Amino acid sequence: MRDVICSMGVSLDGYIVGPDGSFNWSEPDREVFELATDEVRRVGVHLLGRRLYETMVYWETVDQNPEHDHPTRAFAEIWRALPKVVFSTTLSEVQGNSRLASGGLAEEVGRLRAEPGEGDVAIGGATLAAEAAALGLIDEYRIRVFPVLVGGGTPFFPRAERHVDLDLVESRAIGSSKVVYLRYRVVR
Repeated sequence: MRDVICSMGVSLDGYIVGPDGSFNWSEPDREVFELATDEVRRVGVHLLGRRLYETMVYWETVDQNPEHDHPTRAFAEIWRALPKVVFSTTLSEVQGNSRLASGGLAEEVGRLRAEPGEGDVAIGGATLAAEAAALGLIDEYRIRVFPVLVGGGTPFFPRAERHVDLDLVESRAIGSSKVVYLRYRVVR
């Protein structure tokens, strides 16, 4: 059965975007970008909320610019090929290897877990990830902690009264970037 993972960059004070909605502080250096690329390479399907989908649609054509370096083109190639499911009540169509979700999140995750296939089910986007966490759907959190305090914004973990035990699977500093990578499994 496929695992459901949630992987995002987060500020040291726990936010994925700052109070002004920006996340430019989480721009990855080469080593962090390679880590993210390796993670996406192991994903079988990615579930996205509308805002993250609209941000990531950039990767559908970015590799067509010959000025981009090999890592950028390589990520774009992996991202384009990756099946994606977009959860939105406002979009009527999506681009590339994407489809709009036909059911609720729990229903979609249940179906994807049961389907044969390789790779994890990744969940991205703050609202969608919070819903998945509240439903107990996430098996593993992969967090890239950036050395910055943004003082508010959208939290990585929803502020709900919910206790979840976690086991630390991996922790390491990523090269010279000062970013700390953490992997936690949900204890079931």
